[in-house]
Amino acid sequence: MTAPVGTRARTGEACPESGVWKVEGTPSTTAPIAKGNRMPPYAGQAVVWVLIQYA
Repeated sequence: MTAPVGTRARTGEACPESGVWKVEGTPSTTAPIAKGNRMPPYAGQAVVWVLIQYA
């Protein structure tokens, strides 16, 4: 089953879907993250990532 675009995952969680993820809030960034990898921190902070595009 594919996780829908807009799915959120926090730093440290397993990535639920391979794709391009964007940090919620400002400053922001995007990163390609593969399913099963741990969601990374951004700028040294734990953040919420949002799936914006499938890989």
